[in-house]
Amino acid sequence: KDLWPDAFETDKGFTVPSVNIMEGKDDYKIELAAPGLEKGDFDINVENNMLTISSEKEVKHEDKDKDENVVRKEFSYSSFSRSFSLPEEANVDKIAASYKDGILNVNIPKRDEAKAKPAKKIKIS
Repeated sequence: KDLWPDAFETDKGFTVPSVNIMEGKDDYKIELAAPGLEKGDFDINVENNMLTISSEKEVKHEDKDKDENVVRKEFSYSSFSRSFSLPEEANVDKIAASYKDGILNVNIPKRDEAKAKPAKKIKIS
């Protein structure tokens, strides 16, 4: 069963970070490889059961050579957006995210009623 069939759809023309998607007993986890960014560079939103992770970062570089009166400035922008249709059992009110060592981790808990319940033994009377 493909959990999120459109999870790897991307907008053409953009470079997007790679992701790992895992399902556990009680939650889903998304790991997004985004080295060189900081946690404040990300926007994570949920709307209509669609999780969107995006980032836009401006990088400025300036070289000056006082002896030759040469100045060079370069601006570069990097941005991406990834969207994921969340499964029905996702508890969107309790989604949490953290960023460490170039990896954005998003934890999506399952609703209590969707979690696997232990087998119940029925006594015959």
